[in-house]
Amino acid sequence: MLMLVRDTCAVQTPHLLGEADDLAAEFYLETVRLVFQEHALPRGEIEWHGRKVDPRAIRRTMLLTVEGERDDICAVGQTAAAHDLCSSLRPYLKRHHMQAGVGHYGVFSGKKWENQIYPLVKNVILASD
Repeated sequence: MLMLVRDTCAVQTPHLLGEADDLAAEFYLETVRLVFQEHALPRGEIEWHGRKVDPRAIRRTMLLTVEGERDDICAVGQTAAAHDLCSSLRPYLKRHHMQAGVGHYGVFSGKKWENQIYPLVKNVILASD
C-alpha cells in the first residue's frame, strides 16, 4: 500500500484521488480539529475502529509527502512531520516533494499536477508494487 500525506493527514491512494466534495462536513471539521488544532496524531490520541493509531507501527508502506511552495493554507514543511511520525520506515521508503510555484490547490490540480507532480506520484505507486 502507498500512503500519500498532504496537510499532515495520511490517506490511502484511492481516497486521495477521489473528489473532495465527497467528504462530509462533519468528517472534515473533525479532521481539522483533531489533526491541526489538537495535534492528536503525534500525541497518540487518534483511534480507528477502537484502536489507537500509532504511525511508528508503519514499517512496509511507502510514504510520499507533497507540498506547494506558495501554499497559503498549510505552512511549508508541515507535511514533513509525517516522516518523523513514521519513524519505523526505512529511509528508502520515504519521499518528499516540494513543488515550486504552486499553492494549496495547485498541488493536486492544474498543469503542474499533470506534468510534474502526477508523474512522480505514479512512479512512486508503480515502485511500491
